[in-house]
Amino acid sequence: MADILIADDSDAIRLVLKDILSIGEHDVVAEAIDGEEAVSLYQKHNPQILLLDLAMPKKDGFVVVKEIIKYDPKAKIILITASDDQKIINQCLDNGATTYISKPFDFNSVLKSISDILVQSS
Repeated sequence: MADILIADDSDAIRLVLKDILSIGEHDVVAEAIDGEEAVSLYQKHNPQILLLDLAMPKKDGFVVVKEIIKYDPKAKIILITASDDQKIINQCLDNGATTYISKPFDFNSVLKSISDILVQSS
């Protein structure tokens, strides 16, 4: 079980992720609707894992990754992206994101990514 922050500007995606996380018995500590709020809520709640949409208003996923890693170099960030731009994804990974999941995703890929991170950090 992990404390997780969801950051996605889509209400529907946040709802689906909350349902998936409840199946995995994870706790959603907060939800952010833009990149600025994601950074603020991360600093407030210090979740074990951040599920972060790459395309976010106010601050995109790349900026959020850099700011959160600067705040918490051990942060565990899973990017969620519909983008097939491997260059942007790689930049995020190079700057501290842990892994990524492509949209559309299924509950197994989300739960496996979280489980892999929890095993690595234990």
